[in-house]
Amino acid sequence: MATRPTERVGVRPMASDLPAPYADLLDLAVGGGLLVASLVTLLCAYRVVRGPTVPDRVVALDTISTNVVAIAVLFALSTNRGFFVDVSIVLAIIGFISTIAVARYVTEGDIIDE
Repeated sequence: MATRPTERVGVRPMASDLPAPYADLLDLAVGGGLLVASLVTLLCAYRVVRGPTVPDRVVALDTISTNVVAIAVLFALSTNRGFFVDVSIVLAIIGFISTIAVARYVTEGDIIDE
């Protein structure tokens, strides 16, 4: 008798192991989330280009990095590949550090104190 992958000890259930109605709902939610995150990223790109001030551009870049992390996680959910979750964690760390660096540059004119 063959066992399902989720019935084995130590194996976590995947989104593809959900019953049909829940899997369809998850696919719909992930697809909608990808669409919304992509549209918001495009709107933030407009704000980066048009400004009007440097702090507006910094906030828009920070929002873009957050949206890219969200897109990577949603893509990981839709493809059942955990590698993209690792990628999103690295992107979140890089986005956080770059936001701090740009904010210090805008406020103090220098990133590293001597």
